[in-house]
Amino acid sequence: MEHTVILNQNRDFLRLYQRGKKIVSPCMILYVQKTRRKVNRLGITAGKKIGCAVKRNRAKRIIRQAYRETEHLLPVGFDLVIVALPSIVGCSSVQLRNFLAGSGRKRLQKLMDTDNKGEKQK
Repeated sequence: MEHTVILNQNRDFLRLYQRGKKIVSPCMILYVQKTRRKVNRLGITAGKKIGCAVKRNRAKRIIRQAYRETEHLLPVGFDLVIVALPSIVGCSSVQLRNFLAGSGRKRLQKLMDTDNKGEKQK
């Protein structure tokens, strides 16, 4: 991952859950918050509701692959946490990639634009 650093501090995950914007898809929830960094920070979680360890690891693997394939399309300067939903067991990395490259990217761009408008008004 070229412009991405792994997010692994619990306090960063909690901050995104509380203060971040939420983008929901059928297979995952994407928590996003704009930062001033020159890289994105990515965290991936898959809870026990997904299933056994094999299913949770597969979920994280396909999320990682989908992000890797769409990283160049996403804007830089965000903290992202992707939470896998139980329906991810039936999803493929192609479906996740299409979401991240399509409507997920558009919603992320929209969030970035609304944040910029708020900064200009202040």
